[in-house]
Amino acid sequence: MPSPADDIQKLRDEIRKHDCAYYIDARPTISDQDYDKLLRTLIDLERDHPDLRSDDSPSQRVGGEPIDRFRSVEHRVPMMSVDNTYDREEFLDFDRRVREGLETLIVDYVCEPKIDGVACSLRYENGKLVHALTRGDGRRGDDVTHNVRTIRSIPLTLAGPAPAVLEVRGEVFMDDQTFIDINRKQEEAGLETFANPRNFTAGTLKQLDPRITAQRKLRFVAHGIGEVVGLDIDSYFDLMQCVRDLGVPLPENTQRARGGEEAWRIIEDFASRRRTLAYATDGMVIKVDSRRLRDQLGVTSKSPRWAIAFKYPAEQVETTLLDVTWQVGKNGTLTPVAELEPVFVAGTTVRRATLHNLDNIQKLDLRIGDRVVIEKAGEIIPQVVRVVSDAPRGPSPVTAPTICPSCGGPVEREEGTPYLRCFNPACPAQLKQRLEFFAGRKQMNIEGLGEKVIEQLVDAGLVNGFADLYRLDRAKLLTLPRMGEKSADTLLAEIQKSRSQSFDRLLAGIGIHHVGVTVAGQLARSFPSFEALASAEVSAMQSIDGVGDVIAESVFAFFRSDAGASLMRDLQAVGVDPVMQTGPIDAPKPLAGLSVVVTGTLGKFDRAGIEQLIVDLGGKVSSSVSKKTSFVVAGESAGSKLEKARSLGVEVLDEAGFLERIGRAEP
Repeated sequence: MPSPADDIQKLRDEIRKHDCAYYIDARPTISDQDYDKLLRTLIDLERDHPDLRSDDSPSQRVGGEPIDRFRSVEHRVPMMSVDNTYDREEFLDFDRRVREGLETLIVDYVCEPKIDGVACSLRYENGKLVHALTRGDGRRGDDVTHNVRTIRSIPLTLAGPAPAVLEVRGEVFMDDQTFIDINRKQEEAGLETFANPRNFTAGTLKQLDPRITAQRKLRFVAHGIGEVVGLDIDSYFDLMQCVRDLGVPLPENTQRARGGEEAWRIIEDFASRRRTLAYATDGMVIKVDSRRLRDQLGVTSKSPRWAIAFKYPAEQVETTLLDVTWQVGKNGTLTPVAELEPVFVAGTTVRRATLHNLDNIQKLDLRIGDRVVIEKAGEIIPQVVRVVSDAPRGPSPVTAPTICPSCGGPVEREEGTPYLRCFNPACPAQLKQRLEFFAGRKQMNIEGLGEKVIEQLVDAGLVNGFADLYRLDRAKLLTLPRMGEKSADTLLAEIQKSRSQSFDRLLAGIGIHHVGVTVAGQLARSFPSFEALASAEVSAMQSIDGVGDVIAESVFAFFRSDAGASLMRDLQAVGVDPVMQTGPIDAPKPLAGLSVVVTGTLGKFDRAGIEQLIVDLGGKVSSSVSKKTSFVVAGESAGSKLEKARSLGVEVLDEAGFLERIGRAEP
């Protein structure tokens, strides 16, 4: 009779077999429901026999306990970024440089789809996954093993005989349908939807609670190798086939090419086929196949000489401009939106596109009824790029509104800008936008108070200002459509929790013109309460580093206005009146006189937190890199600022290096 250990091992082997069939062979042999039954049976057996549990069991994919923070780990082999190219001539010039560097007439390449996800490195030792790291600054990355273990396409144990060490580099991503399904559920729950799969994936990998990650069905494909011990294969293409045989999925449409011209034909062919894939791709990466020749070519300070990424141009399509509507933002700015005849572009049906501002409309010379060309900026945000020149023009020029489409109040052009504004502080559209901003993560951080819920609260007359949020109760919330008791209780708890937010977050959230998160922190450290700031003179605010004349005048005018004074009194009346906690005047200032730039996504800090800390320690936060920059703090997906810092020779620190610089072990 089989023992519990035999049953558990049999279930583990069967589940791993089904994982391989789904993610490697793309031929699933059972339904998701039957797969979940197998997994549940395994979890129950391991719960009854805790001595038989194993870290590499498929049961561990449901997610363990949350962690306190991410630790930074050094990459054994740096994760370098790859240079981009955008046309045939540039690509063939890359091929020429490679051939000249190797003194040969033709080179074998491997062409891989460039998946729009988050770079990750998996380290296996003797076949067991020991850790997973983000790219970070290329030298060090955050340890996200607790989240990566929940991704079903990543084997916790490699199949078959495995090398002593195998570092697999690849992309964590979310397929389009999963992203659509998650956003639909967000809408149904009255919560904010997510902007795009790539950003959502990055945020999911940085969750401290792996149980959240486990619910989001991330996927992984391999497209590179780091440290390898015990697998001596020169051909990268052949090596990756071995990686696939060990149970790690590879991108579809990966091909080997003999020479640059054949590689270019593969690039052209993939341009049309990439739209049929279930996930986003924005290019193709071309790499020298021979690892020995790669070593001969070497690397530059930021990228390998043996690889290049060809980026496809944004897809452009024609459609008809049916109308132009105007959206009202939180500060009354009116943004024009093109209402379009529906058209399929870059993977989705587009009905609306941004027109940016009045000057852009005039530059395009738009008329209602025009045939226009649209594209997705970064393949995410639809925008109108031009009018079709040889098509009949529409009969009606687009004109600027003279009254607000939300409140009917007067609209004026803001002096010196291309923007129209409604100056009515009671405008309902502005109120909804301001409430959404107030509840944002960097402001009062009220989770669950998204666009749909806010719209219902305002339309029902339950909320007419920030203070009304703190007057809500269970009975009021339950009058809203689709608001259940559990959702109401959760939202009330989040609102209550927000009372403990610091004054700088509150100040950033109330929407004073020109006052964002960073400026709010600078003001709050000098004037740590409503009363202190409301009584401050313009000259006193101007003396604060980073607060110029325009900001000082805006803050002064706000607190002297009837609307500003009323807002302050209303919040104080409901008990929202925090006082900023400031450190002692004689506290050490290790960053005194230094100019610091922060870029990329950080694991241990949010952006507002690290910028505030830099200022507290005597430093100045700058938004751009120059020769005067003291150092740059770079996180995940750092882009042009990191590249500029390297080109100027400016010191770059990751979070661990930053903490070491300021003499701290933790944030």
